[in-house]
Amino acid sequence: MAHSRRDLLKSAACGFGYLAFAGMSARAGNALLPDTVTMHPAKAKRVIFIFMQGGPSHVDTFDLKPELIRANGKKTDFLNPRTRKVESHTVMGPLWEFQRHGQTGRAVSSLLPEMAKHVDDLCFLHGMHTEGVAHGPATLFLHTGATNLIRPSMGSWISYGLGSANENLPAFVTINPPANNGGPRNYGNAFLPAIHQGTVLGQPGRRDAAPRLKNLESPVPVGDRRRQYDFLQSINRAQAGSGPQPDLEGAIGSYELAWRMQSHAGGLVDVDRETDSTRALYGIGSKPTDSFGRQCLAARQLAEAGVRYIQISHCDNSNTPVWDQHSNMPKHQDLALEIDKPVSGLLSDLKQRGLLEDTLVWWGAEFGRTPFSQGNNGRDHNPRGFTVWLAGGGVKAGYAHGGTDELGFNAVEGKVHMHDLHATILHLLGMDHEQLTFRLAGRDFRLTDIHGEVVREILA
Repeated sequence: MAHSRRDLLKSAACGFGYLAFAGMSARAGNALLPDTVTMHPAKAKRVIFIFMQGGPSHVDTFDLKPELIRANGKKTDFLNPRTRKVESHTVMGPLWEFQRHGQTGRAVSSLLPEMAKHVDDLCFLHGMHTEGVAHGPATLFLHTGATNLIRPSMGSWISYGLGSANENLPAFVTINPPANNGGPRNYGNAFLPAIHQGTVLGQPGRRDAAPRLKNLESPVPVGDRRRQYDFLQSINRAQAGSGPQPDLEGAIGSYELAWRMQSHAGGLVDVDRETDSTRALYGIGSKPTDSFGRQCLAARQLAEAGVRYIQISHCDNSNTPVWDQHSNMPKHQDLALEIDKPVSGLLSDLKQRGLLEDTLVWWGAEFGRTPFSQGNNGRDHNPRGFTVWLAGGGVKAGYAHGGTDELGFNAVEGKVHMHDLHATILHLLGMDHEQLTFRLAGRDFRLTDIHGEVVREILA
């Protein structure tokens, strides 16, 4: 069995972990060099995760339930995921009409007409379920595989396992990430080497912030800049000495990457250099799609440049996540208008450039919404059953896996836990989720903990 570069470094293990930072002073920054041998043949080279913070309603978007329409307004008993008690609630049918699309005839509501054009390229997971009924735990679980412990984010695990396909760029970039519900923990490296922490473009919690790489221009003259950098790194290495110094080694690696980015990354992320037709494809220059369109186009540029894991977040810094409509489900319409065309544009652009074949696109949230009403026209959180979709990167196109019950409340067939989704994504990238581990304090840690099964039914 082939082993990744990370496995081959396990011999350097000590109490701090497999890498143990042994010899890292001599190879500062090289932790991001690409891994040329994966554990098994990879079908995807990179991932673009489109995060809808707060939980879009699956029964109003991609999960058509005829019985939900017929039962609209009726009282029905549900096991409330919050109270864990059987309670009587009023069923609320979908607020938008569903129609069949594409050659596969997949149902999508009128809320997302642009995404609906791509159903023949999408792989729907209708039997998703997860941990945590509140946004904080569920969001952390989505990103790190844990609800209450400080663990590395998925992007950090992928960076650790594969490195970057471009040594002048980080392996993990997050664009306008969540500022709440875990904040930096959602893109943090935790106990992995610091070089694997997510690099932020834009501003946390600001879905309208421009996705720019900041501080690429140094005010120091070129000649002096190199001398300054060499002097600073010599001090860091002297202070690090020969023993493991995780904080210092992280700083050394970060300075090395920053130096390479200042020297080579200028202009890599610049949506204004694209053609007018490409920008229009993403809805750039028009309201309300301009901001999210810029994020999606920046993600394509990063994917093209060799970044392994790119996250785009539709979120803000308020206490209420954007898709969290407990009392005003019609607001989904305004939010959908912001993201529908940009996501569609991203899929079209990747496909026409030949990038969709080895780029895995993942669209989803921390959980779904209930099929019963909350207040007059809201829906509560529902971790028991919801939908995400994948595209490209080795998954079946035009395919639907699993399902919820007749009202869309519980996942009942083809159930996919969030651990299973994580395991499957790592598998598509050529990594075995049980082998991608890091030893800390005498225990092997991994993204999926002791759980997770690859969903082989969706593999192309």
